[in-house]
Amino acid sequence: MKNNNSVKTGKKHKILFVCLGNICRSPAAEGILQAIVDRNGRTGDFLIDSAGTYSGHRGDLPDRRMRSAAARRGYVLTHRARPVTMTDFFDFDLIIAMDDSNFTDLMHLAPSVETSRKIKRMSAYFSGHTFDHVPDPYYMGADGFELVLDLLEDACNNLYLCLE
Repeated sequence: MKNNNSVKTGKKHKILFVCLGNICRSPAAEGILQAIVDRNGRTGDFLIDSAGTYSGHRGDLPDRRMRSAAARRGYVLTHRARPVTMTDFFDFDLIIAMDDSNFTDLMHLAPSVETSRKIKRMSAYFSGHTFDHVPDPYYMGADGFELVLDLLEDACNNLYLCLE
């Protein structure tokens, strides 16, 4: 799954994950990719963050159920929720939406055609899954959080390989 744009240029990879409230999917993706990067000794080569298209959870830790499910897999999620800002479109190289609704919202927020080209779907990095998005586990119960973590681990591993 090598990306044509993955040639090492010596610059830092700046990645922003986006979901609705920034309390489940996007902070989990942030934590997973950060763990992969750290495990591979590439911490200095990446800037990883997450945000939401909805600002109602601003300042909150990730949902306790997501933190708990992630902790069982060795991930510590300490991100504080924040909304997407206009500067994010200039500060990040890649903005990854968890579902079509997030993707559409980001496309509407993008200040230019050039910045809109940075927006990708997380599902573009899936391998071996029939899902076309990362479902929101908020109303799904414990199994939903496990499913989301499975999908995000797969996608973040593939994303990392594309940027390696």
